[in-house]
Amino acid sequence: MNKIKLYLQESYIELVKKVSWPSWSQLQGSAIVVMIASLIFALVIFAMDLGFRNIMTFIYKMLY
Repeated sequence: MNKIKLYLQESYIELVKKVSWPSWSQLQGSAIVVMIASLIFALVIFAMDLGFRNIMTFIYKMLY
């Protein structure tokens, strides 16, 4: 039981005194970067999906 208590105390001290938390503006900037990157990845995947669908449709029409 003492080990659990010690672990929780040390974890609390580390989170409060040793971790450097980002400021609100840094957090907003990082969130915007993540949203833009996600949008770019989604558009790339959409374009690839559309391209493969068109290629497969073309191939199927040639075979049937």
